[in-house]
Formats: sequence, C-alpha cells, structure tokens
Amino acid sequence: MKSEIIEINGVSMMFKLSSDRISSLKEYITSALSGKLSYKEFWALNNISINIKKGEVIGIIGHNGSGKSTLLKIISGIMKPTKGNIICNGNIVPMLELGSGFDFDLTGKENIYLNGAILGYSKKFLDEKYKEILEFSELGEFINVPIRNYSSGMMMRLAFSIATVVNPDILIVDEILSVGDEAFQEKSRKRMEELMSGGTTVLFVSHSLNQIREMCNRVVWLDHGKIRMIGDAEEVCDKYAL
Repeated sequence: MKSEIIEINGVSMMFKLSSDRISSLKEYITSALSGKLSYKEFWALNNISINIKKGEVIGIIGHNGSGKSTLLKIISGIMKPTKGNIICNGNIVPMLELGSGFDFDLTGKENIYLNGAILGYSKKFLDEKYKEILEFSELGEFINVPIRNYSSGMMMRLAFSIATVVNPDILIVDEILSVGDEAFQEKSRKRMEELMSGGTTVLFVSHSLNQIREMCNRVVWLDHGKIRMIGDAEEVCDKYAL
C-alpha cells in the first residue's frame, strides 16, 4: 500500500476577473452578449506539488490571498483545478464553510440528518451517533428550534459536532478552532487531537502560528499562489514570522 494518502501534482487554479467597470446586471449581460466583456486572468495557485503521508498533520500558512482556501477546496473536490491533478487515497471530511449545507427553516435535529447525509453518513449511523452529536454541541433543548434562531456560535458548534463524529482518513480544516466560546474551543482542540492521534491525516489552515507549531508536523508556506517554503513546522513558522 502506498504511504502517500494525498498526491498534489502540478496544481494551478486560474480565475477570470472582469476588467470592465460594470454598474448593473443589465450592463453585464449586454456586454457579455455583445462579446465586449474583457477579462484578466488571476492565478490563485501556480504549479503546486506536495506529497502527504498517512497520519501527517500539515499546516498551511500564508497571508490573505495566498491561495490557502483555494487549495483546500481543490483537495476537497469542491473546485476542479485549471491544471494538474490530485489523488486522494481515503475518505475526506472537509470543515471549510461550516454549516453551508444547513436549511435555516429546519430544526437543529433535522439539520443533523440533512448535513450528515451531505457528508455521506447513513441514517442508521446518524441514529446511533445522534446523542453523541447533541451532547458535544451543548445545544440542549435548542436542538428542536429552527436554526434561523441560532447565534452564529451555536450554528458552528452544531456543524463541528456533526463533521467530527466520524474518524475520517483525511480531515481538512480552515480556521475551525475559533468556533464558539473559549471552553468549546478547548473541547474542539481536544477532539482534533483525538482524530490526529487516531491516524487521521489533517490539513490545517490557521492564522495562529502558535496553533500551527503546536499541532503540525510539517508546514507549507504559500505566497501569491506559489510554495515559498515547505518543511519542519518550527523552521517554517520561524521564517514566516520574520
């Protein structure tokens, strides 16, 4: 069996940005139909290649706009790269836009089953895990309230509880440990550590270098869509902090 669980091969991602100043939808449609709309190319990622072994915890750092979230979305299968390819040898749980699969008119309980189904969990599995999800989320009686009445912190707690109920092969995390209050953040961090010690491969984006140093084996530093440095967590974080 191959030791690499993720192979990222020459991945580039290009977005077309309109270079026209358009003030209305009507103007946009008119320009598009007449072929007068001009674009400029923006390469969010440029020729990224990384091999990740099973059980590694990889930190991804870089300033805003460096391509971190784009890379995570491509690995998760949310986006298709313009060039290159990615091979993932395991099931992925992406925790990127927590709660993006929620229906605001449904209760928390109904959303556990909806969001769980989106993540690929069976009803039987969710029945078995329902109590555990509820206890972890600390929502109590609010679980039977439509989530349009939830605070953002309550919604994040529910989404995190659903996403981490399994032990995935690959966990993709974007600034997740800022969920809820301090006590819940600490509980989230411990849950993440459990997953990591259980052999889950983790890709972790955070603006907190302390979190990256504490939790990661290796770090990828992205700068304007390119790899600036890749290596030992302490070494890369030290260079980034200069």
